[in-house]
Amino acid sequence: MAENKTQKTKASVETFLNSVEHEGKKRDAFEILEMMKSITKEQPKMWGTSIIGFGDVHYKYASGREGDWFKVGFSPRKANISLYLMGCDISKADNILSRLGKYKTGKGCLYVNKLADINIEVLKELIKEGFENGHLGTEEH
Repeated sequence: MAENKTQKTKASVETFLNSVEHEGKKRDAFEILEMMKSITKEQPKMWGTSIIGFGDVHYKYASGREGDWFKVGFSPRKANISLYLMGCDISKADNILSRLGKYKTGKGCLYVNKLADINIEVLKELIKEGFENGHLGTEEH
């Protein structure tokens, strides 16, 4: 059984965030970092080279595949900021997302260009929901 290619590391979260070239994205990333720390009461960990995760969850699918992941996390990417909200079913969160602002979604991910485009209080709701219900669904990761 193959392990996830993205694993938790001992790399410095602050060093990674300070390496973000775009100043606005760097500011937003530090704001999200503090938001997630406050909501989760967890210390951030680097996952791979570019994802910051909070909380740990062990998952096991009916197929037998299992592994470790984080409950909520984010990554300041070149195109946007990717938010990983594992316990929040993005596809069923229309009642919350309708109040969020400008965003896109992907499989288990929420993408925002900048925090100024969204309602921060609604983002906090999504983070809280994702963390408190932090488990992985039935689909393979």
